[in-house]
Amino acid sequence: MSTEILVNIGTQETRVALVEGGATQEIYVQRAARHGLVGNIYKGTVVRVLPGMQAAFVDLGLDRTAFLHVADMIASEGNAGVPLPPVEKLLHEGQEVLVQILKDPMGSKGARLTTLLSIPSRFLVLMPFEKHVGVSARIEDEGERARLKAILEVIVPELSPNWGVIARTAAEGADEHGLRQDLNFLTRLWGSVNQQTQFAKPGHLVHGDLPLSMRILRDLLGTTVERIRIDNAEEARRVQQFAKVFVPAAASKIEPYQGHAPIFDMYGVEDELNRALDRKVDLKSGGHLIIDQTEAMTTIDVNTGAFTGHRNLEETILKTNLEAAASIARQLRLRNLGGIIIIDFIDMKSEEHRAQVLRTLEKDVARDSARTHVYPFSPLGLVEMTRKRTRESLGHILCEPCSACDGRGVVKTVETICHEIAREVQRAARMYDPKAFLVLAHPKVIERLQEEQSGGLAELEAQLKRPIKLQAETHYSQETFDVVPV
Repeated sequence: MSTEILVNIGTQETRVALVEGGATQEIYVQRAARHGLVGNIYKGTVVRVLPGMQAAFVDLGLDRTAFLHVADMIASEGNAGVPLPPVEKLLHEGQEVLVQILKDPMGSKGARLTTLLSIPSRFLVLMPFEKHVGVSARIEDEGERARLKAILEVIVPELSPNWGVIARTAAEGADEHGLRQDLNFLTRLWGSVNQQTQFAKPGHLVHGDLPLSMRILRDLLGTTVERIRIDNAEEARRVQQFAKVFVPAAASKIEPYQGHAPIFDMYGVEDELNRALDRKVDLKSGGHLIIDQTEAMTTIDVNTGAFTGHRNLEETILKTNLEAAASIARQLRLRNLGGIIIIDFIDMKSEEHRAQVLRTLEKDVARDSARTHVYPFSPLGLVEMTRKRTRESLGHILCEPCSACDGRGVVKTVETICHEIAREVQRAARMYDPKAFLVLAHPKVIERLQEEQSGGLAELEAQLKRPIKLQAETHYSQETFDVVPV
């Protein structure tokens, strides 16, 4: 399956799309005013220690204090089963700490931190505070795992004897020369970071991650990527120069896009991006998904819709659920949905059918670079799964709560607003002694008051012995109204 990476460079925004077999699988967005923070290293100050939570809040100079748990301060290697020390023995208020962001701030939550710093390169991850040599679990071939570990166990003691190193998934097939180059680069980079740390003041950034257009070479580039197209010639040149130094194999794959149509339009990415913001996802069979994202979890409901099948109901349900499983795996990547995910497939009586759907879901999420775990069907017929979340979802980056409904996702009906207006008029009548009332509201609300609710309005006027005047305001939202005593 051919894979391309498309890069759209704007004046204040960079967007990257991973396209596999002509279908958009992942979209990344970085804005000048709102960079992702994962991987950044800061010198922070402990502002509050929470013994009951085994954690502390740390000031990094950001909008919100960040969260540091004891578990993110103790290396897991060789410490399995050992109780965590009390947080007050490790941290105190006012203490300066060198920390790295594990998870971006999301919603009302601040960033998640660790003191176990790690710096990634193309093939390796350097861990300056952990003495451990390992290989990514995503490299499944035991022979390749053993080969990589044998190389690292020779070169790590030579180049960085006091530090830990992990071979990334991209290291599969890399030779000793390439691994040595990577490790040399990382040791030089950590030396620079360490030097900056000595002079950095609390609340300052010590080391920031690469810009998105260059980070893709490290995070997305695999052996199957055929080309990287960038719609800005100057940025394409810079990325090529960066690749020649750090990812030589990728340099020849980078090319400027010179088409007349915008690059995301040309490949259909713009349409996919807009569809990824909708709750409803149509399936080819006629069924559909309903995806609802909350702060606690994401729920996905599968519906047959217009699809009725050709033989029987069970066949219809199985076909829809199989198609839904494949679509769900793609939507999780496309929307970057993480955390707890609950899937309500259409009820199936056959255990074999359930097993088929589960196998399809597991097979398709296996292509996801984010760590996922799928659990069996629950007694209620739900599938629970988790997907590692490190950055905000596409919806959180591109959208905001609806101003008309305050993020509820629904608005009050016109009839409900009419009743609220009547109550507000009665309330104003008790508080003031006006000659009349002026009601300003959305045109639909005014129309309802003049027609279906006209009898009730006349009754209210008779009861209060005061006229009620109506005025339509086109700029008002459906829920907005004013009652003015005149």
